Amino acid sequence: MHPIFGVIADDLTGGMETASMLVALGVDVQFVTNPEIAGEVGSAPVVVVAQKTRVIPAPDAVRKSDDAARALLALGARQLFFKYCATFDSTDEGNIGPVADRLLELTGQPVTMFCPAAPEVGRTVYNGHLFVGTQLVSDSPKRFDPLTPMTDPDLVRVLQRQSTLPVGLLPHHLVRTGKERLSRHVEKERARGLHHFIADAIYEEDLTAIAELTVDWKVVTGNSPVVQHYPPIWRRRGLLDEKPSSQRLPAVGGHAVVLAGSCAERTFEQLAAFEASRPVFRIDLTSVASGNEAIGSALEWARARIEAGPIAIATSATPEKVREAQDRLGRDGAAGLAEAILGALAVELRELGARRFVVAGGETSGTVVERLGIDRLRIGRYAGPGVSRATSEVGEPIGLCLKSGKLGPVDMFLQVLEQMTVEEVQ
Repeated sequence: MHPIFGVIADDLTGGMETASMLVALGVDVQFVTNPEIAGEVGSAPVVVVAQKTRVIPAPDAVRKSDDAARALLALGARQLFFKYCATFDSTDEGNIGPVADRLLELTGQPVTMFCPAAPEVGRTVYNGHLFVGTQLVSDSPKRFDPLTPMTDPDLVRVLQRQSTLPVGLLPHHLVRTGKERLSRHVEKERARGLHHFIADAIYEEDLTAIAELTVDWKVVTGNSPVVQHYPPIWRRRGLLDEKPSSQRLPAVGGHAVVLAGSCAERTFEQLAAFEASRPVFRIDLTSVASGNEAIGSALEWARARIEAGPIAIATSATPEKVREAQDRLGRDGAAGLAEAILGALAVELRELGARRFVVAGGETSGTVVERLGIDRLRIGRYAGPGVSRATSEVGEPIGLCLKSGKLGPVDMFLQVLEQMTVEEVQ
């Protein structure tokens, strides 16, 4: 069978969450990190290609996303979905706008939708403005993000600065007026020259309406929650079996490790909860002499503790420490050093017997999976924002939870590592 849906994710945490949401709805999903092997995974209604493209130079992100799109279209994918974060993580250079522009060019579709909303976690869009809970994103901690600070809440403006195509709005007062009226609005705005539409969405019912509107579009973009509203439509149309698919994740033993590179407040809270019963080693990028020195010190610490139970190693830092590290190393230099340290540690810890990993942070997750040489994952079911499991498909199973730094319960680290020791049957 040809895929109904091909997902192009700009990081591995988002790709994993999207896949897990579909798995929880009984949809068979194949997940790869390399477009070149997309054709080797067998038939499935959904194929996810997740790559680290969020903060790389825009031309590189466009090229890698184009590679993923072409691989999915070669499989016969009926629709492409470009997945990015609820907080629209990007800069004025991209990469959301340039990638979306390229996907429209590649498919010949004249318009696409941008739906980052995640009502379940309070990420909503109203009058084109992005809210985190009750705060505009520009007033939230997201304004301190070390790589993609969001200081403008108006997504129409944000996207327009990135895109060569005119940007408009699908306003909330129209969202639930029915597919026919929404389609007329899009066509009218298209006649005025608009190609990109920011979708207002506050409630799950808004996402249902957006899915109904866009189910036949060749390209849609957004965050993972809207994706949950497509399978009922696919089943209603006979595109997807009524009977949910079933799959299993094997139990994974071995030592357990948390690797945290995210600087989100929630990650700090999760590390503090973990540290109440288990040890945490923190690496201060403002004081390390070299990456090798930091890796050596962390490994020496880990060797003495990993046999006794789960451990955590973190480069997470406060906004003040991040600025200090960036002043010393540059923005990309500081981020690159943190990723290099945690990626190398993942490999070394595997040699020490670690087989269960929770990784906090999208960029960190991509680096860790790449360094471990994993390019195919079997995804478990969605268990809540930031919480899902996966195992590597080739070789000795490695258990993974790749989570956005901003998501997940405070006490999730130990719980997820323990859950990996039990087989999950969907």
